[in-house]
Amino acid sequence: FHFSLKLCYNTHIMEYVSGIKLRDIFLSNGNWWKLFIKHRDLIRISIIINVLKLLTCRTSFLGYHVFICPKCHRSIKAPHSCKSRFCPSCGKKATDDWIKTSFNSLPNTTYQHITFTMPSDFCPFFWVNRYLFDLIPVMAANIIKKLAKQKGFLPGIFLALHTFGRDLKNNVHIHLSTTIGGLSLSYNSSPQTNLLGWIKSAYFYHDSLKKMWKYQIITLLRNEFKQNRLKLPPYLKYIKTYSAFVSWTTQFYDKTWNVFLNHQDANMKHNVDYLGKYIKRPPIGETRIKKYDGKFVTFEFLDHYTNKKNLMTLPVLEFISRLISHIPDKNFRVIRYYGFLANRVSGKLLPIVYTLLDMKNAIVQKVYTPWRQMIINVFHYDPLNCPFCNIPTLPSYSVFQYPSNLLSMHKEIANGYFKLL
Repeated sequence: FHFSLKLCYNTHIMEYVSGIKLRDIFLSNGNWWKLFIKHRDLIRISIIINVLKLLTCRTSFLGYHVFICPKCHRSIKAPHSCKSRFCPSCGKKATDDWIKTSFNSLPNTTYQHITFTMPSDFCPFFWVNRYLFDLIPVMAANIIKKLAKQKGFLPGIFLALHTFGRDLKNNVHIHLSTTIGGLSLSYNSSPQTNLLGWIKSAYFYHDSLKKMWKYQIITLLRNEFKQNRLKLPPYLKYIKTYSAFVSWTTQFYDKTWNVFLNHQDANMKHNVDYLGKYIKRPPIGETRIKKYDGKFVTFEFLDHYTNKKNLMTLPVLEFISRLISHIPDKNFRVIRYYGFLANRVSGKLLPIVYTLLDMKNAIVQKVYTPWRQMIINVFHYDPLNCPFCNIPTLPSYSVFQYPSNLLSMHKEIANGYFKLL
């Protein structure tokens, strides 16, 4: 006798999230395979791997653990999860763990959330020059660090790069949270500090941020073009010389660039929760998918201009195309830390910050919540208890499958063969 935990887990976790699953949309009518065959030369390997992870999450393709009841000897098979940020379930778990870790380790002080955007004309550059995604986070952080240095302190900064809007269109922007105040660069007390070595407050001016960000982005593109590293989007192929490119980019100095500053917030958890939405989760949550009829997908999104929720309906292959284009490359760091939170200095500076802010219980340790504990916490039952004897089962053996092996069975997985396992 074999009891599959996959059925139990999917019923209580996946169906609880939404009635329409991304996995079902990708598999229905062979949608993913059709899209892949049509555009296989344009689809990055990281996209293929993450889609295959989504399709095989909690199936035997990714391996499983087997647990045996010591009394009746029945077995429970616990399939492995995919741990992909593109997977709604695994992405949410990773986000929740990051939020819990941040609650324990980030300094409990005042923060400000800042969103750096750019004109839509610049977004296509990033899709044909993906290395640019790696360059702009540090530029945004350096703007804050430069302004903070003028005020005599080193802030703590964490940010996330975002490539999409709520309607899934390409929209490159950065969500950044910074401490309003920080370590005094002199580490001496002064009239501006209420604690030794800690400058308590500061103010970042909107116009200064906007002008500096505008200059940094335009200068970056010009320099990359001058070094012959920048590929131009198709609609700019007529530009052949550096002077012509400078002329084209000059117009954007006169256009409005949006840099949004949220109100300063002394509740660190609000900032962590806000940024947490952009870290590990896929571009769209399954709860936003309202209808799928086999040909079209209808989803809900918030229009920032009207502050009202709208519905958008897309042909299914276009919906999938928009979705997968925002899967990051392998090893790309979506969230990054700067200032006294930077990895290379945080080990030395964070203890100083904790002391100055009287944070005796701060914990610099990653939180990991096992799937078993998640189910116990949410649904108040132990999934590894024998469903017949109601006693804990014991681990018996494990089978592991590596994601790279999925590529050899791409067609079978894309056409739903995994359902037979």
